[in-house]
Amino acid sequence: MSHFNIRCRECGKVLENTYCAFCEHCAGALLVTEYKEAEFRAGSPEHGIWRFNWLPVHNPTNPVAGPAVYRSEGLARELGLGELYIAFCGYWPERGGLVETCTFKEFEATTVVENAMENDVDGLVVASAGNTARAFAYHSARLGFPSIIVVPKMCLGEMWYLESSEPVSTVVVGDGDYSDAIDMAKRIALASGWPFEGGIKNIAKRDGLGVVLLEAVPVIGRLPGHYFQAVGSGAGAIATWEMSERFSRDPVYSGRLPRLHLAQNLPFAPMVHSWRKGQRSIDDEDLRTELIGQITTRVLSTRYPAYGIKGGVYDALKATDGAMYGVSNQEAFSAMELFERSEGYDIVPAAAVAVGALRQAVEQKAFAPDECVLLNITGGGEKRIEADKRKREVRGVFISKGASDHEIEELICQIQKRAC
Repeated sequence: MSHFNIRCRECGKVLENTYCAFCEHCAGALLVTEYKEAEFRAGSPEHGIWRFNWLPVHNPTNPVAGPAVYRSEGLARELGLGELYIAFCGYWPERGGLVETCTFKEFEATTVVENAMENDVDGLVVASAGNTARAFAYHSARLGFPSIIVVPKMCLGEMWYLESSEPVSTVVVGDGDYSDAIDMAKRIALASGWPFEGGIKNIAKRDGLGVVLLEAVPVIGRLPGHYFQAVGSGAGAIATWEMSERFSRDPVYSGRLPRLHLAQNLPFAPMVHSWRKGQRSIDDEDLRTELIGQITTRVLSTRYPAYGIKGGVYDALKATDGAMYGVSNQEAFSAMELFERSEGYDIVPAAAVAVGALRQAVEQKAFAPDECVLLNITGGGEKRIEADKRKREVRGVFISKGASDHEIEELICQIQKRAC
C-alpha cells in the first residue's frame, strides 16, 4: 500500500504510485504528491533524509544526509537580522554538512533514482548544466543504476565529478546551452527506450528538493516567515512552496506560508523580468542565448523555466506574496566574500546569488529585522571536498545539438556497448 497519491493541480485527476507521471488531460499543469499522513513525522537522524514521511520512496536503500541547518551568528550580525537560519547544502563536516557533491541537487537525485527503481525503470536520461549531473552521477554509481547524463560543453569548465562517479555515461552537447542539452536528452531518451528524467514535472525531483524545508522546520520549531533561494528552472522554489503547503495542513505547524524571495543572476533573469511586469508568460527577449554567456552562474541558465505552468513559480509567488531579485555578477562575488568572511566557509556562486538577494531585501526593508528567515545555501564546501576527496574533470562523448537520428542511435550503441 503506497503512502501517497499523485494529483493534477488543474483537473484534479488522481494517479497511483507511478514514475514521472503526466496528466493526460493537462499538459500545462504540474502534478503534486499528496501524502496520506497529514501530520509531519521525523524518525531517527541516523536514517538521514529517509526519516521523513513526506518523500515518495517506500524502501530506500541509499543512506543520504540532509542539509546542515543552523542559526546564523556572523551573517545575521552583518545584516542586522535577529533570526536568520541557514540551510547549508554542501560539505562542511564540522557543521554536520555531509553532502559530498556540494549541492542540494543531491536530495533530488537520490529521491528520483530510488523512486525510479521502485517503479521498475531500467535507466534514466538526465539533462544538467552542472550540479544535477554531479548529483545524479554520484548516486547512480552508488546504487548501480544506469544513467545517461547530458550536459552542455559551455558548462564543462565549472563541472566536476567525484572519482567514485566514474561508471556513469556523460554526453556533451558541443554547440549548445543547457536548454539544448534538455532537447538532446529527450531525443536520446526516445531512441534508447529509457525515460527522460522529467525535469520539473517529476514529483520525486521536487519532493527531494523539499528536504531543505523538512530539515529546517524541526530546527526552527515552526515555518520560517521568509525563504531565500537562487533559481534556474524554479524546481527548488516550487518544492519549498509545495512542502510548506503540507506543513500548513498540519495543526502543529499551520499558519502563514513562508514568503518566497527568489533570485536570478543578471542579465539572464527571465523570471525576474516577467514577475516585475506582472505577467505569467516570459518574453522571448528575456530568453536570448547571448545573455547566458554574460552570467557567472550558468547552472541557473535554463531557457525552459517552470514559470507560467499551473503550479509553477508564478503561482508559488502569488500564493506566498513572494518577490524576485536580480543579482549582478559583482553582487554575487561580493556576497561570496561576505558569507565566507562572516560564516567562515566557502559557497558556490549560485548560492551567493541568494545571499545577494537577501542583502537587497534587507536594504529595501522588505521585512522586519526580527522576522524569521531561512536562507538556502544551495551549494558550498568545494574547497574542503577538494582537500578531502578525489575529484576529476567531466569527460564524455561529444555530439552536436543538430545530430541526426542515426548519429544518436550510434551514440547510444557506443554508450551501451552493443552492436548496431
